[in-house]
Amino acid sequence: MSWLNKLKIFAWIEESVVNKLVDNCSEENFNAWDTIFNEWEASNWKWYIIKNWSVDIKIKWQKIAELNTWDIFWEIALLNEEERTATVIANTELNVIVLDINNLIEMINNDENTINKEILRRMEENLENSYKK
Repeated sequence: MSWLNKLKIFAWIEESVVNKLVDNCSEENFNAWDTIFNEWEASNWKWYIIKNWSVDIKIKWQKIAELNTWDIFWEIALLNEEERTATVIANTELNVIVLDINNLIEMINNDENTINKEILRRMEENLENSYKK
């Protein structure tokens, strides 16, 4: 899974740690035009890595972005308990890797050498900095 280390969020984390994190994730599939979540919904405590294909990001039903394979979405909602700020709709059949709050809590509680609160804090900091650019 060396491709994961190319993602900014994981760039500074050891590959073995990233692999263990992803191994504990699930995958979900969506059909074309499925709404993954809507703007202003409460967080579902999940973030997504697009494994195949793409999604549209919309605010007030205006398309503002398209995300493609290996893009990440809604990671800050997982870490900050924020409401969803946009609607996400699958463009085609979609396969995503899903990390949820239970994955993180389990890893923090059971294996502090793999991922801990400091890593989460740094992940959040890196994400916030990348969105400011």
